[in-house]
Amino acid sequence: MKVLDSVRVLEIGGLGPGPFCAMHLADLGADVISVVREPTGQAITSDLLNRGKRSVFADLKSEAGRALVLRLVADADVLIEGMRPGVMERLGLGPAECHAANPRLVYGRMTGWGQDGPLAQRAGHDTNYVAVAGALWGSSPADARPVSPFAVLGDIGGGALYLMAGLLAGIVQARESGRGTVVDAAIVDGAAHMLNLMLSARATGLVGDARGASVHDSSPFYDTYVCADGGHITVGALERQFYALLLATLGLEGDADFAGPQWDRAAWPRRRARLAALFLTQPRAHWQALLEPTDACFGVVLSPLEAAEHPHLRARGVYRQGEGGTLQAAPAPRFDGAAYAAGPACAAGAHTQQVLQQLESGGAWRAR
Repeated sequence: MKVLDSVRVLEIGGLGPGPFCAMHLADLGADVISVVREPTGQAITSDLLNRGKRSVFADLKSEAGRALVLRLVADADVLIEGMRPGVMERLGLGPAECHAANPRLVYGRMTGWGQDGPLAQRAGHDTNYVAVAGALWGSSPADARPVSPFAVLGDIGGGALYLMAGLLAGIVQARESGRGTVVDAAIVDGAAHMLNLMLSARATGLVGDARGASVHDSSPFYDTYVCADGGHITVGALERQFYALLLATLGLEGDADFAGPQWDRAAWPRRRARLAALFLTQPRAHWQALLEPTDACFGVVLSPLEAAEHPHLRARGVYRQGEGGTLQAAPAPRFDGAAYAAGPACAAGAHTQQVLQQLESGGAWRAR
């Protein structure tokens, strides 16, 4: 049994955050049917966003395809769509039509700009949404161009995970009241909402209103450093006791450059330069061996392939080899101390006949 075993999800196949959200729901036990517009007949096992789902082909522009979607809607708890605003309405599959078929349906809409506003009909991608939302601004040192972590900050952080939160909240309401809802999950909304922790830090002086004036892009004790072999490490010793431990472990306790208060901003450039020079004297593995066993708030910068081999992540089974040797991360979070197993990826349209037969026999489309 998984926590979402009782949830049925209908996904109108798309790109990026919508399919990721549906995959996440499937990881946690939801029965997910993804509607695709073209069957390929061949499983793409490297597409991790298809894992744990079933796939049905439907031409949404045809009456038969529309009727099939509405029949599936009748048995669903959730519908996920990622079209531009107005497209689903033009197809006759908007919230009004779907709620007529199932008043309890939670209708999830995933877009970059949202359902309204001056940019609602404009095309865009992750980097554009997070840039306009204010989330890209502080993502690099002050003297470097802001670079987004590809598809993570916007598509997943501000998009898929906020859509999932909205869907789960909607399910709770529907099961208590019998009334469905429409979830407008816009990446610009979610990316901006994620900034509230940072915005609250402005009052304490941790974050400034200019690049290079915040703890994460100017302090010596919360930074990324280059090592002798070209690898990188991070330190995040914000608290006084962790900062003292960092200095002691590095042999800098009592050093004149580090005398005085930790938060003496005038001393930060000199201290950053000293730490940068020190970390350049040894390879990454040296600093990892020295600092990782301590509470100095240290982390080595690893690629996903390297991370899969880190002892901590290996012990927790965070990364796994999927079909065809594809590296994938295990479902998260964990329940009762264990991670769920991920389902296999499916071929586009592979379950069309199975689902049609279930519907024609008068049964619901639930697999289990």
